[in-house]
Amino acid sequence: MPRPREQQISLADTPYYHIVSRCVRRTFLCGFDHETGQSYEHRRHWIEQRIRLLSSIFTIDLCAYAVMSNHYHLVVKLCPEQADDWNDDQVLERWASLFKGPPLVQRYQAGEDLHEAERRSVKQIIDVYRQRLTDLSWFMKCLNESIAREANREDDCTGHFWESRFKSQALLTEQAVLSCMTYVDLNPVRAAMAETPETSDYTSIKERLSPRFDLAEAIQSQSEQLFLKQFPLPLKPLLNFEGAIRNESQMGILFSLSDYLELVDFTGRIIHPNKRGHIPEHQPPILKRLELSTEEWLAEATEFEDRYHDNRRAHLDRRRSAA
Repeated sequence: MPRPREQQISLADTPYYHIVSRCVRRTFLCGFDHETGQSYEHRRHWIEQRIRLLSSIFTIDLCAYAVMSNHYHLVVKLCPEQADDWNDDQVLERWASLFKGPPLVQRYQAGEDLHEAERRSVKQIIDVYRQRLTDLSWFMKCLNESIAREANREDDCTGHFWESRFKSQALLTEQAVLSCMTYVDLNPVRAAMAETPETSDYTSIKERLSPRFDLAEAIQSQSEQLFLKQFPLPLKPLLNFEGAIRNESQMGILFSLSDYLELVDFTGRIIHPNKRGHIPEHQPPILKRLELSTEEWLAEATEFEDRYHDNRRAHLDRRRSAA
């Protein structure tokens, strides 16, 4: 039986989560349908644009993503403390990029004089918006609902486009974060959609290696098709790799980008031993730090969803028993 979302998301345990959304009836989210000859490749572009823009609006950082033919993966970090630095007008500016808001809020934004009771009501509404802009469920609602509406309009149909609510897995350790990111970045390679990670379109690893995201194009596309009202914000980059642990506050991923790229390439060669020569004899430094053998790492990176589903369930059961 599915657990309530509040039991699956706990910042006290970890800010990192693996998210998956799948289409119903194996509907094509993107890609090419060889039976009908219909191409849905442009929908991959919708998803990538939408997640990058929404990440910039919400207090949610993107660690990794991969858009597949009938589903997509995200690895996110929840950062609600980012909203503490926003003033009320900045909260409204972000929310107004997605929704018009009630007439009272629109009057406030237009600079009209409001009575004291009306100003208090606006303040209460802003507090609600501030909380929503830190919430993973609202992030996913803004992502999936708009994609479903546009896909149904394009397909000239109605009804559910997504299989169910998004699935989330808590990533409770550095090892879990790293193996999940690798699993996500290698998804197109394992699905034979790309020969190498650097050639896998609509993935975070390609974006990190060859940044190509066009903010102006994305704003125009999302405004015309996916109901983005406006976008007055700078684009938030993918969550950065911090390198070595330092004696100071660190908000990024506690590994170096070069080590991570080497690890992904190393793992991809093991999965496809005939690709680009032999399997490397050495291990990337990350594996030494995690004290993992090649065999242990390969199991982590290729069986991630199965292995961590069971671990997460056991963790939640222990937490409920302790409560």
